[in-house]
Amino acid sequence: MTVIKKKSVKKAVKKPPSKAIKSLQYDLFSQFLAKDESEVSNTVEYWERIPKYFLSAQEQNKLRTAEGLAQLYSYEYKVKDKHGNILPYSIDIQPALIKQSDGKGKAFFPTKAEEIIEEVLKKIFTEQSLGVHDPRKVESWVKFSYSMIRRELKNKGCERKYSQIKHSLEVMSKCVLTVYEDGKEIYIGSILQDYCSVDRAEYLADTEALHVARFPIFISHAVNTLQARQFNYARFLGCEEQLTRWIYKRLINRFVNANYMNTYHFLYSDMKQASGLLRLKDEKDNRKKVLSSLEELKEKGVILTYETEERKEGRKIAEVKYTLTAHSEFIAEQKAANKRENLQAVEARKQGLLVDKSNPR
Repeated sequence: MTVIKKKSVKKAVKKPPSKAIKSLQYDLFSQFLAKDESEVSNTVEYWERIPKYFLSAQEQNKLRTAEGLAQLYSYEYKVKDKHGNILPYSIDIQPALIKQSDGKGKAFFPTKAEEIIEEVLKKIFTEQSLGVHDPRKVESWVKFSYSMIRRELKNKGCERKYSQIKHSLEVMSKCVLTVYEDGKEIYIGSILQDYCSVDRAEYLADTEALHVARFPIFISHAVNTLQARQFNYARFLGCEEQLTRWIYKRLINRFVNANYMNTYHFLYSDMKQASGLLRLKDEKDNRKKVLSSLEELKEKGVILTYETEERKEGRKIAEVKYTLTAHSEFIAEQKAANKRENLQAVEARKQGLLVDKSNPR
């Protein structure tokens, strides 16, 4: 039998623009309306509603073989569009294969550690000398060093070692996400694309040496179409529980008209499938986890009060409805975010910028 060897095809790696690009969209993305701009950043709902950081270290251990390898992990979820239609989605997460000290590769899925690093990189991107956005190609690049990330994490109370930062960047650049909408593939790529890292010798000589990476199309599209929303990034990083951060982001993007007169509600079942974070075997424990996150949101000045409404089938709790009232701090921040969006729209019209706000594909 003749064995035909497939010729390996090396994927072409894109390179960042060699010169600075003047971009009104990037300028607007980088400008905030806050007393302390170091505490605010941008949230991109199209990208962040994709569940990708939900697998715990314990779950990953169970998914690995004795050799440390793992198959891709599939997860189904649903998204409600702006017209109220429920669309079925799914994601395949192909783990990053990272070389260990024994020379063998080990599979790693993205986790809450990488979620934090992503937020820091999005913040670094807004610093004028470190972000590049090409509106014609719809590409956004960020330049950074390990030291920049480490300093930012330390300033926000979530310090990491250089080795941990390096590991997270490898996971983010080597894992592959494939997203499907109603069974059709709409995105395939890593969390950090075309990541150009410095070599070991250069890094050891200078931890300030700059790395470069390209953000996914969802983020670049949000920059181009002014669909990113300002939020309290310092508070986000200060949240202890991952589910707290997920609910907080949801409130930022959905409870946009928060005031003293209205409330926001969501269902337990919606949160469970959309976040992927309620994975305990006993639903009673999962519901306790939700309450713990709501209590943390109270402590952080996001919500003032919350009420729970249990819906039963016989003696069994079939559903829970959570109704939240906003804290004055959150109300003020949402008003600032709304005002910023209005100012962006005015400036865009003044400069003759027309944006297509259809979903990125």
